[in-house]
Amino acid sequence: MKKILVSTLLLVISLVSYAAIQSGEAEITFENTSHNFGTFSESSPKVTCTFKFKNTGDGPLVIHQAIASCGCTVPQYPKEPIKPGESGQITVIYNGAGKFPGHFKKSITIRSNGKNEMTRLYIEGDMLPKDAKQ
Repeated sequence: MKKILVSTLLLVISLVSYAAIQSGEAEITFENTSHNFGTFSESSPKVTCTFKFKNTGDGPLVIHQAIASCGCTVPQYPKEPIKPGESGQITVIYNGAGKFPGHFKKSITIRSNGKNEMTRLYIEGDMLPKDAKQ
């Protein structure tokens, strides 16, 4: 009876180990990690950009968090796993309303289960005062 129990336990451990090895590792690869909005007016202070990425790994990619360095920057990211070979996108909205005109540079930290657990994306631009000519 003891031999059967030990044999069964070893078989289960082997199967779990094999499944872990087969599951692979996700890897997130971005087309670009920075975006420059150029100049835009304070009268239209909301600008948007999209960061496209692909799961170039062997396992499903899960984005856990997208954290902006400022409350004026809002990232939107897929909540569902991205299969190997599939693509996705992260949309970033910068809202300069109530901010001083001028140059800005913000970062968005992406946390995932990928090979590199953290990736940083950057946005920047120049918001001109309402009365300035572009």
